[in-house]
Amino acid sequence: MRITKIEAWPVAMDLKEPYTIAYETVTRTTNVFFRIETNAGVSGLGCAAPDEVVTHETAETVMTALTDVVGPLFKGCDPLRRLSLILRLRKHLPDAPSARAAADMALHDLLGKAAGLPLWRVLGGFRRSIATSITIGILDEGETVARARDFAERGFRAIKIKGGRNHEEDAEKVLKVRDAVGPRIELRFDANQGYTVEQALAFVEKSKLANVAILEQPTPKESPDLMGRMVAESHVAIMADESLMSLRDAFALARRDFTDMVNVKLMKVGGIDEALQINAVALSARLEVMVGCMDESALAIAAGLHYALARPNVAYADLDGHLDLIEDPAAGAVILRNGRLFPTGGNGLGFDLS
Repeated sequence: MRITKIEAWPVAMDLKEPYTIAYETVTRTTNVFFRIETNAGVSGLGCAAPDEVVTHETAETVMTALTDVVGPLFKGCDPLRRLSLILRLRKHLPDAPSARAAADMALHDLLGKAAGLPLWRVLGGFRRSIATSITIGILDEGETVARARDFAERGFRAIKIKGGRNHEEDAEKVLKVRDAVGPRIELRFDANQGYTVEQALAFVEKSKLANVAILEQPTPKESPDLMGRMVAESHVAIMADESLMSLRDAFALARRDFTDMVNVKLMKVGGIDEALQINAVALSARLEVMVGCMDESALAIAAGLHYALARPNVAYADLDGHLDLIEDPAAGAVILRNGRLFPTGGNGLGFDLS
């Protein structure tokens, strides 16, 4: 089998509802879709969701990376020698993680299709579905409570609330949400680097009765030791997100006890292969893993889902980035039922684009 053609194209999508986090407001996104074709009639699909703040990429730089670098690297190669191609990608595109993720996804999709199996079975086949949290951006207290109540009524059993601008208001908001949704809904809070250690600890103390399960990236990524102080002093599990961009970051965080959990996003780390390696490091350090996402098409969400279904240590999912996208060309690439995500059952990532 040989790669005969690669194709990349951008798709701009508006969000049904803009959302705000600690450092920006998002109204639309552009994903870059990627296809590998082979002489055996088997093709593979991938998707990049670049973020200038997080991955330091734009749709334009991703298009250039895929067409000018990945294309020449891949053409004529055997796509089933996946690791060889992925290692070459890391060498030639060290600072383009979402572009690498798109190429990595396409190779994995093609692998599953060539094997005649869904990718999650090829990679380990641990579980058939996983519960996902759904996120509420920074809203006023009344809107946050109303949104949380609506999500609970729709079957979601985990809700993530964004904050990081005012720890006292954030704590009050979380307490009100707990009163509204009752004790059975898991609450997670993401400060997106917005707190000092003192503010984060005050938030933890003030929101104690809300029983927050996870506090995500409370402090700036440039000072990972601050998050280590949180691990030592907080009764709430601390999760690294922006601090984790690579396998090396995972090792450093684990070795220094700077986190309790890690949020692995394929767009940050460069794809499924790197995510599997990060999971192995986390497992060895007894750190649980959440698979997260950016503002991603359902195709990229499917890749994160297959990764999560394959490994027992990927215990949490926050795969909701596709739910607010208007005219997603890969809508239907995952199935959502009562807050749980299921694969389509098709081979590879389980979805094809005409």
